Amino acid sequence: MTGSNSMSSGYCSLDEEGEDFTFFTAKSTFFHQPKKLPKQDEVKEEEEGPKALSEEEVRARIKDYNSKVTENGMKLATDGSYTGFIKVYLRLSRPVTVPTVEASGKDGHAEISDKRTSFYLPTNCVKQLHISSSTTVKEVIQGLLKKFMVLDNPCKFALYRQTHRDGQDLFQKLPLVECPLCLRLEAGPNPDVLSFVLKENETGEVQWHAFSVPELQNFLVILEKEEAERIRLVEQKFAAYRGKLQKALQELQP
Repeated sequence: MTGSNSMSSGYCSLDEEGEDFTFFTAKSTFFHQPKKLPKQDEVKEEEEGPKALSEEEVRARIKDYNSKVTENGMKLATDGSYTGFIKVYLRLSRPVTVPTVEASGKDGHAEISDKRTSFYLPTNCVKQLHISSSTTVKEVIQGLLKKFMVLDNPCKFALYRQTHRDGQDLFQKLPLVECPLCLRLEAGPNPDVLSFVLKENETGEVQWHAFSVPELQNFLVILEKEEAERIRLVEQKFAAYRGKLQKALQELQP
């Protein structure tokens, strides 16, 4: 962890460069397969967006959805809206900022201080949210940050829909006004058809001038620690090679 009194970092060089500088792909070949052109009706559906369902259609889909799950089904309200659960996977490569919890007084009760701490959330950390059909992506992001006590600006994050197709995971950034539970009902409970992932809101090259001085100083602290760790790993690797070479020379020399 890296202590800081500022709002967060939002930048990290980890995962930008793999150990030993090795590049790999998830598929068994480096040759790209020709892209399949989407059907005309699929293109039209993507342009127009999902059609609004009638109350009867919503009721039928909820019944079908609940028949495929053993728990956490959806419930239809009298006003035509419905509630249910979605799972969101957190795949953040940059540190987040949370308030520091300190013990105070003789009883040792924990209290939240004004200090800030930057740290990395565990990879593929998952959170289940109970939302309604009118809950937007923006509200989901805000709710996730609140549950994890993350103080970073919600604009730094984006919610993506993940689909598995032709052996690959495809990601699509969702608009802030999209309603995730509606997408969940339309896709069904199968996570291969649809999953929700919270990632950094990639808007292009990092605009360093947009950060404050304390944030930039926090970047330097993180980078120095990463640099020291990378140097230690490289030195350890070559020390092991050197030891093997010296052992081999000793065995070969008369």
